[in-house]
Amino acid sequence: MTEIYAIALFLFVLFLLLGTGVWVGLALMGVAWVGMELFTTRPVGDVMITTIWASASSWTLTALPLFIWMGEILYRTRLSEDMFKGLSPWLARLPGGLVHTNIVSCTVFAAVSGSSAATLTTVGKMAIPELRSRKYPEKMVIGTLAGAATLGLMIPPSLALIVYGVTVNESITKLFFAGVFPGLVLAGMFMAYVAIVSVTSKDWNPDVELNMSFADKIANSRFLLPVFALITTVIGSMYAGLATATEAAAIGVIGALVLALFQGSLTWGSFRESLMGAMRTSAMIALILAGAAFLKLSMGFTGLPRALADGIAALELTRFQLLMALLVFYIVLGMFLDGISAVVLTMAVVEPMVRGAGIDLIWFGIFVVVVVEMAQITPPIGFNLFVLQGMTNHEMGYITRAALPMFAIMVLMVFILIWFPEIATWLPDNMRSGPG
Repeated sequence: MTEIYAIALFLFVLFLLLGTGVWVGLALMGVAWVGMELFTTRPVGDVMITTIWASASSWTLTALPLFIWMGEILYRTRLSEDMFKGLSPWLARLPGGLVHTNIVSCTVFAAVSGSSAATLTTVGKMAIPELRSRKYPEKMVIGTLAGAATLGLMIPPSLALIVYGVTVNESITKLFFAGVFPGLVLAGMFMAYVAIVSVTSKDWNPDVELNMSFADKIANSRFLLPVFALITTVIGSMYAGLATATEAAAIGVIGALVLALFQGSLTWGSFRESLMGAMRTSAMIALILAGAAFLKLSMGFTGLPRALADGIAALELTRFQLLMALLVFYIVLGMFLDGISAVVLTMAVVEPMVRGAGIDLIWFGIFVVVVVEMAQITPPIGFNLFVLQGMTNHEMGYITRAALPMFAIMVLMVFILIWFPEIATWLPDNMRSGPG
């Protein structure tokens, strides 16, 4: 009965605070404070200060603001314009034509950004006008952007994977490499869907692109060299064991600054804006992580996570049944919380269940991120939907319907991960060990 009372109290206080508009990080701290006061005799203030300091001073967490800053710098360059110029000649003749540039551009930018919103905004501001002018179906343009932009949460460097790794104390570098193949597979599934629709749909009548010679295609590919050089340097340094995630992030920031300088988009104003944007995003995530760390400790004192894990174990669910229950749980939660908040809010309870079921936490991180990706395109709080609404002026219902096929593809990706877990585990299991 004590556990049931504790669950009811935690949920009541949490939804009360969130419903009144309190920031997620402060709401988590408030719930933890109430739990500590009611269920323990420990001095709450001392415990809170110690816990928040420990979570904020994590060396692993230093990769987060650096990768965010790298994305902010690149957001202010001509990167999306150059990617479109470099990719369009190669993709125009594929079934589905230039719609594939949405997916490939998002995949490429995800590998240097880590943020779903930054990926969507950067690629969308270039791709939407170009594809509209060529008379591609509006729903396909919007839907592929909504879905492919979520790859920023999976393909390294992923902010969601950094947050997950810090929360469950797993290697950020291994999580990064676990996300590579699933991210590419998901991008391939999006492209296959576009190709199938382009062949079967009667409404697919875009303007025909002029055929370019092979030499001209090679010449246009020069626009892709800077971003691919940056990706190779950042990701390659980690895979080769030459740099940790934090060191690779620092290399990425320097590379992004050099790229912006050569493109002529690095001014004092853009530098200051990128720095302030990175500081705001980093501070928001750090506050959420601090609140989650305090809540995790508070719930640990009540014995609630272990009691719930034991209760789930008593149900004798198979691994598949447990994963299906968590799939539904995170989809529902994602309708009301952003992805990072959903991860840090639930790990105190979910982690013991997952460990008890013998599920690899590196693999589970990719599972969670795929489901969290869905939250970016599910109403009423799907952040990508709001970004697209601001960019296209369509009604939310229209954008949601356009994104629905991408949501279904992500659900299919969850089952592929369950059936073929090596997609996520092979690369981290075979990577070289880096320094420190």
